[in-house]
Order: sequence, then structure tokens, then C-alpha cells
Amino acid sequence: MQFRITYEEIQDLLYRHSSKRILLQYSGTHTVRVAAEVNVLFKTTSVGIDITVERIDGTDVLLSYTGGMGIEMMLKMAMAKMQDRPGMDMVELLDNSQLLLHLGRSPQLSQIFERVVLRDICFDEQYVIIDFTVAQAL
Repeated sequence: MQFRITYEEIQDLLYRHSSKRILLQYSGTHTVRVAAEVNVLFKTTSVGIDITVERIDGTDVLLSYTGGMGIEMMLKMAMAKMQDRPGMDMVELLDNSQLLLHLGRSPQLSQIFERVVLRDICFDEQYVIIDFTVAQAL
């Protein structure tokens, strides 16, 4: 089975929760470009990062990212600033420009994962596509 959500829906959701415009753009079957405006030295500039779904292991999703110089430092600073926010225990910054998302640590998502098995997360021109199967009864 698949769940599809448009980039626009995700962007609107992110804006409602953060008051920041974050743009998503298709870059490849497993890669999406994420961009945002940031203030750097009295100047607003667009910073983009390509995020690739590398693999899914149970409820853990391994992502890699590329985006040029300074992205690693900016991610570390952003994560340090948000470390006390709910859900940050789900995000683990690894070496080699990788992030590990522990989706099963979310109480809401853990209830969903009792019923479904995440198979893939991929992208097309309009949608983020989450592929899953119904979990086998124990």
C-alpha cells in the first residue's frame, strides 16, 4: 500500500509549525531537495540540501545529505539548539553526512508501526510516497 502527500501539503504543515518557508523539490527517486531562507551576515540567502533515503531498517530510516560547505556545521548547530524539543530524541546525527531517524521512538508513530511495516520512502515530481504493508498478526 502507499500513502502519498504532496510537497505543498508538507510545506504548508512545516510553515504552520515553524513559521518558516521550507521548500521541497524532487531530485530523484530517493532524493529530495530541501531549501530555506536563512540570514547570514546581514544578508538573506537560500540554503539547500539534498536528502537521500539510503535504507530502512524496521522503524529506523537512514538518510544521507549533501549541500555544500557549512551544511554539517549548520545541522549540528540547529540540532544543539533544538535538543530539548519534543521528538529530537528521534534524530541522530551520524558521521559521513548521515542522519538516522528513529521513527519508532515517537509514541504516535509506534502505534502505527504496530499495524504496518514501512517498506520504502520515495519521491516523484509531486509526491512523497510512503510504501508500507500490513503487519502480520503475532
